[in-house]
Amino acid sequence: MNGENLRPVCLTIAGVDPSGGAGVLADIKTFSKHHCFATGAITSLTFQNTMGVFGAATQSADTVYRQIKAVAEDMPIAALKTGMLPSREVIEAVAACIVEFDLKNVVVDPVVRSTSGFDLIDDEALAALVEKLFPLAVVVTPNLAEAERIVGRGIASIDDLSAAGRKMLDLGAAAVLIKGGHSFERAPEKAVDRLYFGEEVREFTAEFIQGEPVHGTGCALSAAIAANLAHGKELFDSIAEAKAFVTDAIRSAAKVGRGNRPVNL
Repeated sequence: MNGENLRPVCLTIAGVDPSGGAGVLADIKTFSKHHCFATGAITSLTFQNTMGVFGAATQSADTVYRQIKAVAEDMPIAALKTGMLPSREVIEAVAACIVEFDLKNVVVDPVVRSTSGFDLIDDEALAALVEKLFPLAVVVTPNLAEAERIVGRGIASIDDLSAAGRKMLDLGAAAVLIKGGHSFERAPEKAVDRLYFGEEVREFTAEFIQGEPVHGTGCALSAAIAANLAHGKELFDSIAEAKAFVTDAIRSAAKVGRGNRPVNL
């Protein structure tokens, strides 16, 4: 293979949405759009479509470990992202792989609830996610609902948002990107995500696109961040470019089913 044709390898460790709007399938599409070679380890087979999530069949920790091991022993993984990690055992297996194979550029998307309101992990698994994976991540990317569940309190203002971001830093995250979708203190036409790192905060702003809900935006954003990191970009640039990518994908999302529009990847 010619050197100019080499693409950085990205790994997604997440669940499968058979309708293609979120999870591993959305991540693979995103990696490919960013000129990365996409690989994946399946943590759960979900039963869902554009109208909702109706259940899931969780993979064993050993099954997940062996998938990651097979890829990591063969390919130089430049970045990875985690999505739905349904149990403490699976989370511990993922964390063990990251350490054992010295995997870098880890983006943790703490997927705890579907857009339709289906709880994807229990409190024990969430505690393991925070304990085991937050310290290994370059950035953690919760949305508002996920941030509320992680810190155990509601978020209804900028001050609440800042407190939640700082709390997650205290829990071991190097950086926390809270995806708001809107701003508490600005006109609703702005979609503002806030990155907390060290003592600083940085805002990433884009057009807030009105219309029916769009499914899979969080998966696409975290996958795009990982892909940009795989190409050697700095975290801030990776987030800014990922946000622009997802904004375009929301703008062009089409109604392919009877429920929420899947993000257009």
